[in-house]
Amino acid sequence: MLRVGDLEASKRFYCEALGMKVLRENEYPEGKFTLCFIGYGDEDSNTVIELTHNWGKTDYTLGDAYGHIALGTDDIRGACERVRSLGYNVTREPGPMKHGTTVIAFVEDPNGYKIELIERS
Repeated sequence: MLRVGDLEASKRFYCEALGMKVLRENEYPEGKFTLCFIGYGDEDSNTVIELTHNWGKTDYTLGDAYGHIALGTDDIRGACERVRSLGYNVTREPGPMKHGTTVIAFVEDPNGYKIELIERS
């Protein structure tokens, strides 16, 4: 679960830049929050990310316990170019990971969360 300050901007990033889909979204007026579940496929057989938007809250301190989300991709350079062309940040260009040969890159969502892209062999 990621807390997001701007749910629409977050959905645009994950859907347009990373190719995910909104799987379901529910508002909870009594609690003043919205839950939006995004992913690449049905929740029964795929991992999903829960975006939580607390109404009236626009920014969060990410903290030092959080690292990043990691996603596999068949075309890491194409994925980075798509992220960049949509106006988002690529914070580490594709290249081998430190002390290894796996090609990785990092991008950043509108809330400052880092997403590691890992090229599948």
